[in-house]
This record gives sequence, C-alpha cells and structure tokens, in this order.
Amino acid sequence: MRTLQIQVGVSNRHLHLSKKDVELLFGEKGLTKKKDLSQPGQFACEETVTLTGPKGSIENVRILGPAREESQIEMAFTDAIKLGLKLSVRDSGNLEDTPGIEISAGDRSIHLDRGVIIAMRHIHASEENAEHYGLRDKDIVKVLVDGPRGGVYHNVLVRVNPSFTLDFHIDTDEANAFGLKNGDMATVLIED
Repeated sequence: MRTLQIQVGVSNRHLHLSKKDVELLFGEKGLTKKKDLSQPGQFACEETVTLTGPKGSIENVRILGPAREESQIEMAFTDAIKLGLKLSVRDSGNLEDTPGIEISAGDRSIHLDRGVIIAMRHIHASEENAEHYGLRDKDIVKVLVDGPRGGVYHNVLVRVNPSFTLDFHIDTDEANAFGLKNGDMATVLIED
C-alpha cells in the first residue's frame, strides 16, 4: 500500500449558480469576487442567498464562482435535516433525481426544480499528481486521519483535472466528526 499526505479543505454549505440564475437573482451586476479558493479559478463571492426548504431556511449561504452550466447547491446532512430535504450523496454535477429548493436574494427569488446534493467527499488531483501517485479519475480510496478523533474515511472519490490542485474536500459534518479544520493533514491510502 502506498500513502500520500494531503491537505484537508472543509466545505461549508454553498451553491454554484448558472449564468441565467445569477442574472435572475442579482441582475446584470452579476457576482463580486470576495476571495480565491484552493482550486485555481474558483472563488467565493461577496453575495449570499437564503435557501428555503419544506421545514425551514438557512440564511447567508455563500455563492461560489465562476458560473456553472446548471445551478447546484451542496450541503451537509445536518443542513438537509434543518431544511426538511431528503438528499443523497452525489458526485458534483450528478443532479438527476435530486430535489429542488427556493433561493432568495433580497426581494428576488427563484425556485430550482432540482440541484440540491450532499457532495461526495473527494480528492482533487492534477493529471501530474494522479500519474505520480498512481491514481485515476473516479478511483475510490480511503483517507486516514490521526489524532484524538481520528479514523478512516471510506469511499473517497478521486477527481482528476489538469487545472486541479491536490486537496481533500469534506463537508462540515465530516470535518466535525473527525475534529478536522482547513489546512490539517491526512493520509491517502492507495492500494497497489
């Protein structure tokens, strides 16, 4: 078995909007970059929205840019419970048969018929990283975490793209369960 030390990135609930949905919610002004994220070209926006489901709302949900082909909302299980949504764990972009949600920004709102998921925990890797460590796109690996609440994450998806930077992404529920925060290190377990 080979190992790889990797930095942890904790993703709070967030959404990616299509260009059309950005215009419906914010007009021609569009989105304003607040700060760059760990993956090149990705950024957090100044703008936030309120998500409303059958049982409640969550305010100040951050939008991530740039705009996508289709709007997608990513949240943790605890967020889904608060909103009254039954969500499945999905790879980003796999939105078939997912529930929709109400999104509002000030006095503007839209309803999505689909697009709300719990993102599958995943590793971002460039093609160079993947080749170096013997990984392929869509591989499933394990990630070991040391420490007082340590353990092993099973079913971690590897996503390979030329623009990616090596990073391990989990949601806030997963991070809290293992006592992790942004920038902590973990060990990828790669079977030969």
